Amino acid sequence: MTVITLLTDYGITDSYVAEVKGAILKINPKATIIDVSHDVGNYNISAGAFHMTRASRYFPDGTIHVGVVDPGVGSSRKAIIIKAKNTWFVGPDNGLMAPAADRIGFEQAWAITNLDLLPSKVSDVFDGRDVFGPTGALISKGVSPDEIGTKIDDIIRIPYYQPEIHGNTIQGNVIHIDGFGNVVTNITYDTLGQVGVDSEASFKLTVDDKEYTVPYVRRFSAVKKGELLVLVAGGGYLEISINQGNAGKQLGLSEGTEIELQID
Repeated sequence: MTVITLLTDYGITDSYVAEVKGAILKINPKATIIDVSHDVGNYNISAGAFHMTRASRYFPDGTIHVGVVDPGVGSSRKAIIIKAKNTWFVGPDNGLMAPAADRIGFEQAWAITNLDLLPSKVSDVFDGRDVFGPTGALISKGVSPDEIGTKIDDIIRIPYYQPEIHGNTIQGNVIHIDGFGNVVTNITYDTLGQVGVDSEASFKLTVDDKEYTVPYVRRFSAVKKGELLVLVAGGGYLEISINQGNAGKQLGLSEGTEIELQID
């Protein structure tokens, strides 16, 4: 069984997702196609990167992740393949796939250059169907990326996905706000370990020149309803949350906002 995942900003109102799946199945009818999300927000590369990073670690070795959040489609931006340990990523070179690949273990990238292996392009603005989906399908059939493309030295990365550590202080960013208003940051267990935090603690949280004293806990119920907390939730990232409340709205945060955590 070959697993190919799809993450796009196409939505499900139009036939776009079905056309990408059809293009994949024409090349590999035996592929198992899994939808990660098609509702990450139009042109929202950061949101797409978050969901791909969160989901990709839970798929079996050999999975091919096809990502299409591509506001630069039709421009000079590269179409790329990434290998990260035993996982593959295919999509635009705009930062969408970099955080997931880096978290798994980036190894090599290729620019997709051999278009003769792909179906004839019907449009210059539908690379999901005409380039990315078919490329993922070719890889699933065992075609080497060296046949499909040319090795490249580097890929575009989203700058605020990497927190900075200064002594006992972590400078990070908001990378996502979920439907409950939980504020997901780029800080992970590994980041906390680097400042000596491996159990419950207390932090001074600074956001937009405002300071809050917040406990680092294991579960929402560790504080009273309406109280602020930080914890590492299911995606492996530190979240700023309010027990049964909306931290994003209450603190006025948005994607990209800078935060600072200092051990109290």
